[in-house]
Amino acid sequence: MQASWDDPTDWTDLSTFGFYCLEACVVAATLHLERRRPRNHPDKAREARRLATEYSLPDIGDLLVDLNDMRKHEAYGDIDPPDNLDAEETATAIQEYVEAIRELLAR
Repeated sequence: MQASWDDPTDWTDLSTFGFYCLEACVVAATLHLERRRPRNHPDKAREARRLATEYSLPDIGDLLVDLNDMRKHEAYGDIDPPDNLDAEETATAIQEYVEAIRELLAR
């Protein structure tokens, strides 16, 4: 049996790499759709919400905010970690978004 995500979860890796992976997906989608490239973290979260509304992609706007907060918590310790993140659900959401963007780019 494979170890659980909570055994123990490496939130530094999951939040950092998951966050940047999702941001790269948002940028790839916006460029593919010939939209204005979002430049900063808040712009990318807003664009993710727009992509969800306009192109029926999963809405990862809140997840981007939570992952960025967790990333900052792990790196700097100056903010509280989000209390609503589950490691396995987070990893699954990241995988699903990557797949949704892959399908979008194939169109």
